[in-house]
Formats: sequence, structure tokens, C-alpha cells
Amino acid sequence: MKRISLLLTLTILLGHWAFGQAPNSGGLPTTISPEVEAQLERFEALTYANYGDRKLELDLYRPKSAGSSETLPAIVCIHGGGWWRGERRNHANLAKALAAKGYVAATITYRLSGEAPFPAQIHDCKAAVRFLRANAEKYGINPDKIGAIGLSAGGHLTALLATSGGVEALEGDGGNPDQSSTIQAAVPLGAQTDFRRHHQNIEKSPADPPGDKPNIWLQFMGARPSEAPEKWKLAAPITHLDADDPPIYFITGEKDNETTHAGKFRKQMDELEIPNGLKVIPGAPHAFPGRQKWFDEMLTASLAWFDAQLK
Repeated sequence: MKRISLLLTLTILLGHWAFGQAPNSGGLPTTISPEVEAQLERFEALTYANYGDRKLELDLYRPKSAGSSETLPAIVCIHGGGWWRGERRNHANLAKALAAKGYVAATITYRLSGEAPFPAQIHDCKAAVRFLRANAEKYGINPDKIGAIGLSAGGHLTALLATSGGVEALEGDGGNPDQSSTIQAAVPLGAQTDFRRHHQNIEKSPADPPGDKPNIWLQFMGARPSEAPEKWKLAAPITHLDADDPPIYFITGEKDNETTHAGKFRKQMDELEIPNGLKVIPGAPHAFPGRQKWFDEMLTASLAWFDAQLK
């Protein structure tokens, strides 16, 4: 019996290593069970913003258990990728998991930095919120209860969306201008909130680094901080923080950069008496939602926050 148990343990460990995982890592890649999938209504490739011939789409998920007349809070899921890559399907598992817990969840496509620099990306996020409000009755959404969540670049956009309500320069013209783009709760994942901490390094960084990856900061912003200081200020969530902003809960991996803890940002939130918090997931890297164990920890914490603020 002991020999069988030892062989089984070795088999499991070898399986982890075969997947490029060390023991006690975040485990296997994140999946959503067929049982959860079966609980959901899905509305895919909905056009939520138009810029001339350019159309942006989102995928929306809603629990089948909710009656047709029941309104639910909504959550916008904003994918990461350094603002230069990624797609809405990257957060499909997150949107489905949130929808299964009583939300209308939408994962959105937004213009990447290779197509258009900042502020195009936040214009798109705000257009998505306005779309959900404009179509609240159609999709059973409570227009007064909308949140946002996103990883990395999507975490930055989530924090900026939360803090920039009423900032005209960040609204854009993606549609439904009669609707508000404000949100009532946010969960930025692995997010940057204060770009000033990076200015010195960005000033010295090459415009065209070797390899296929661009200088993500310069491509996103279109200029160095010294060349466009007001634009860089506009892009930083901490710039816009005020007493009217919604509760924000930060989640990051233990192995991620300390800047993702948003220490100064949360201190200012405390001074403004805005509910906030931080969860650091033990052993987790920057891209922690990609592994089931860390995804589940993130989901539990996110749902506790959203339930408290939106339900």
C-alpha cells in the first residue's frame, strides 16, 4: 500500500513537472467545468462601440437561474497584455465564473496600443459600461450596480475606470453618450496605479527594444513622460482619486512587483474614507489567474468584495 501511494505521488509530481509546474504551484491551467458552462446564457460578439468602420465587441454571460424579469449587477472584465496584445477570450473563464455566482459578466475587446495609443483603451472601457447601462433592460442588468475587474494592463484600466468618473477627456465617443460610465466597485489584479514610479526608467528605455515585444509603455502612451507630462498624468489612476470614487480591492501575486500593492493609492483612499483592501496570493506570479488554485483564491476574494458592494 505504501509503495502504491509513493508511486501515485511520484506520478502526480511528474505530471506537474510535465506541465512546467513545480509542486505547490498554482496547479493545472484554469478551466470552467461543463456543469458551470451549462448554467449560463451567453450572448457573444455583441457590438458595444463604433468608431467609423471600427466595431468593438463583447461577450456577455448571465445565469440561466435568474428569471427573465430579475435584474442582476454587472461586471466588466478587462483583459491584460501590456496594452499591446491580448483578447477578450483571455477573461472568458473569469466572466463565466462570475456569471455563475449571480452576475451579468462581460469580457470586452478594446483597441490595443498598436492600433491606437492612450486614451483609446479607457475610451473603450467606458463605452462598454455605457452600453451595459443602455441595454440594462434587455440583458437583465441593474444599471446602478456595475463593477469592473481586470489583470495587469486590464487592472490598470479597471483602476482608471473606477477613478475617472466625469473626466471628459477620458470618455470618448464610442456610443451611448446619454449614459454614465461610472462604476460602483472595482477589483484591479496585478495593477499599476501610479505611473510616476516608472518615469525615470521609461525615460532611459529604448524606443525599439530587440525582439518582437515593443516598448509597451511608449507604444501605449505615444511619448515619453518628459514629452507629454499631462498625458502621462491623465493615464495614472492615482491622479483622479477623490471622495466620489467607488470601493476598490487590489489582488496581486506574492511574486509580483511591490508596486502592484498600490500602497500610496490605498493610503489616499483611507484618507478619503473609501473602502479598499489588498490580497496578496501566496506563491503566485503576475499572471496568477492562469492557474486553477490561484484563480480560485482570486475568485473567492473578488466575489466577497463584489457581493458586499453590488448586492
